[in-house]
Parts: sequence; C-alpha cells; structure tokens
Amino acid sequence: MSAENHHKVTQQPQLSFWQIFNMCFGFLGIQFGFALQNANVSRIFQTLGAAIDDIPILWIAAPLTGLIVQPIIGYMSDNTWNALGRRRPYFLIGAVLTTLSLFIMPHSPTLWIAAGMLWIMDASINIAMEPFRAFVGDNLPKSQRTQGYAMQSFFIGIGAVVASAMPYMLTNVFDVANTAAAGEIADSVRYSFYFGGAVLFVAVGWTIISSKEYSPEELASFEQHANHVETAANTNSRTSKQYQTGGIIWMLIGALFTAAIITQELDKQLYILSIGIFAFGPLQLFCARKLTQANNTSVQRENFGMLFNVVDDLFHMPKAMQQLAVVQFFAWFALFAMWIYTTAAVTSHHYATSDVLSQAYNDGADWVGMLFASYNGFAAIAAIIIPFLAKAVGIKFTHTINMFLGGMGLISFMFIEDPNQLWIPMIGVGFAWASILSVPYAMLSSALPANKMGVYLGIFNFFIVIPQLLAASILGLLLKVFFDGQPIYALVLGGVFMMVSGIAVLFVKQDN
Repeated sequence: MSAENHHKVTQQPQLSFWQIFNMCFGFLGIQFGFALQNANVSRIFQTLGAAIDDIPILWIAAPLTGLIVQPIIGYMSDNTWNALGRRRPYFLIGAVLTTLSLFIMPHSPTLWIAAGMLWIMDASINIAMEPFRAFVGDNLPKSQRTQGYAMQSFFIGIGAVVASAMPYMLTNVFDVANTAAAGEIADSVRYSFYFGGAVLFVAVGWTIISSKEYSPEELASFEQHANHVETAANTNSRTSKQYQTGGIIWMLIGALFTAAIITQELDKQLYILSIGIFAFGPLQLFCARKLTQANNTSVQRENFGMLFNVVDDLFHMPKAMQQLAVVQFFAWFALFAMWIYTTAAVTSHHYATSDVLSQAYNDGADWVGMLFASYNGFAAIAAIIIPFLAKAVGIKFTHTINMFLGGMGLISFMFIEDPNQLWIPMIGVGFAWASILSVPYAMLSSALPANKMGVYLGIFNFFIVIPQLLAASILGLLLKVFFDGQPIYALVLGGVFMMVSGIAVLFVKQDN
C-alpha cells in the first residue's frame, strides 16, 4: 500500500480487518480527548465563575476553530507527500499539541485562560481529526468505506465511554476528590485530563506506525479506474462578477445585522452571527479579484492558492454533499445543545441545584459524565449494528431511524424524574451519535474526487461548525426569552432538530 510498491495498480485493493483496525485505532485517542472536553469544559467554566448564560459564548472556540482549521488542514494534506505520507504528518502534529493542551487545561487559574486553552485544545484536536476522515476515503475502496467509518465510530464510542466516565470512576473507585476550593478544578478532572493526553498520544502513534498510505499517483490511478466520481472540475463555473456581487450582498447583510444588534441592544452573542456573515463577503471579493487578474494570464484556478480554492470548492460542492449539508446542520445543532447544556439541565432539573460548590451539583456533574459514557458505549454497539441495518432497510432509512431514536431520547430528559433512569434515553442518543459519525460520510465518499478528498471533508465540516456557531449564538437567548432560562429546554429543542435531520436524509439523492 506504500509508495515503495512501484508496480502500476488500477483497481484499489481491499484491506484486511486488521489493516482497517490499525488505521482507525487512532480515533480512539482523539475521541478520548474530545469526550473529556465535551463532558468537562462546561463544568470547568462554571467552577471558574462562568454564569449559565455565558457558557455558550465561551464554547464558541470549539466550532470556530473547526471552521478555520479543518479546511486548511484538508487542503494542506491533499497537497502533502513526504516520508511519513500524506495524512500521517498531521496526525503526529495534532497528537503532540492536543496532549500538551490536555495536560495544561485543568490548571487554568481563571475563566478566560480556560477559554483560551479551549481554543488551543480544539484547534489541536482538529489538526489530528480532519485527516482521519480523508484517511478512510484514501485507503479503502468504495465497497469498504461504510465498514471503515463504522470502525471509526466504534473506536469513538469506546474512547468516549472511558473518557466521559473518568472523573466518576476516579471518585467512586479510587476515592479521588471531586470537589475543590472555589476557583479550583477538582482532582478527579485534573487526573482524567492527564490520562487522556497519554491515551491520545499512544493511540494516534499506533496508527502512524502501523498504517501506510497510497501515493498521489496510485490514488489517481484508482480514481481513473473507477471513473464514476463527480469532480469539481465539471462544475467550476462561478464568475468574477458573481463573486463580487455575492461579496457585496453578504457584507451588506452582515453590516445591517450588526447595526440592528447595536441599535436595538440585542443579545451580544448575536455578534457571532453578524460578524461571520460580514466576513464571508471579503472572502468572495478576494476570489473575484483573483479571477479578474486571471483574465490577463493563463493561470488555472487550482494555482490560485489555498484560500481561493477552499472558497471556490465551497461553491462547487457535489450535489450529494449539498444535500447532506442540510442533514448535518440539524444533527449538529442538536448535539451542540446537548454538549453545552446537559450538565446544567441535569443538575438543575434533576438535582435541584445550580451551586457549583455544592455536593449535589458535583454529584450531578459526575453523573452526566456517566451518561455521556453510556451513550458512547451504546454508540460502539450501534456501530456494529448499523452496517447490517443498512443492508436490511437501506442506508437513508437507517439514518432516519437512528435520528428519531436520538431525538426522542433527548426530549425524554424533561419527563424522566429519577436521574438514575437517564441512561435509558442515552440508548437512542448513542444510536444517533454512531449514525451521525458514519452514515453521512459513507454516503458522501463516492462523490468526492481523490485529489480533493481532504479539502472537501474540511468544507463538509462547515455544516458541522455553522450549526454549532448558531447554537452558541442563540441558545442562551432562546432559553432566556422563551423558557425562563431553564436549560432542560435546550435538550428538548435539540431532540426536535435531531428528528428534522432524520427526515432531511430521506431527500438525499444517491447514485446507484
């Protein structure tokens, strides 16, 4: 599978179970760090003095860094080939930076240092995570990609189970303190982050040393043999005038939105949306300028550089990718609502406290860690079941079933009174999580050209990030205006959005 094999190969060979196992094993470590972040960062923020209304804006680091980092890393890895390979150099860089971040994060002395560390940690996780998706697309033929993404989901589930449960286990099995003085992080959280950093580095390291990669020439020959992929070159037709007009419109809308926030004294978190809308304008004007300059030269679009190509590819996504973007949007809005608000929802609705120094709050927060562990455990089981379910009822209806299970699970949090029974709806959430991590990628993979696999998967991440930015911008406002600030309703709204995602997937057109 390496570049040392110089004989010409036209049909991509299938890999063995253990080859797929090794190439996906690193995701166990990445998800270990990601799950520690998801289950504990809100707790850290509240411990360091964050008000419940401020938590969404503090979480903005996670989606915003993904929005920026993933397409950059995707583009760079598409155009990388060295002694370590194409994607693996970024696995290594991301693993080193994430490990260091996990060691430092629980020592944050103030809220804003913790928020800054979240930016650094999430950027580092994204450097390692983004190429793993492209790694499956590169190394597996179409017939094995569902298996490859399901294997990633399996490791995501296993890694997240242990990571989410770490503070609870350290407290209840090893008697590590789960409370601390005001403004300090509990030892159970600190030690969990140390252990997570070590696991992440070892797991990603195993994938790096045990897996090989195909050279760009080999990938091109595979794609030429398959000869069925819709390429961006078929549709690259957006003109300089279109970019210029689009840029002006986006800047105008963003400016008017920002002015309305200022003059009407709207929630400050809406600035995230207004500034983001405005910023997309100059990016399009940049593309317009590049195309105008090219009229007097023979320079091709591919040679305009990373920024132009990322924006240009965004406007020329394959049709299946455009449709799956809607599916992802609703699913990830729901997930972000769950990650942000489950701790606050459970501690306030089921444990009747918002006092972060109280034993009840910390017991509830630890139980949320166990709930997150349980849904990831069920996701590992679901990852085994999903390929068989897809063969029985079709891949789209499989995703619909799973998303409805997850949506009903989130909504049921409001009606279950005994917190000890909250693991039951996590069965549905686990099936939805496993499906979100595998089915859209399996459906998308055949629509992506090999030479742009990384950048398109980075762009696909926009439709994971944008709903998270939206959630961070408006969830706090929605809860305050319509639900008297009660965080349990964020889970209900998330459940509704999850079911909408399950309906949207039925409208995705696939090549047979």
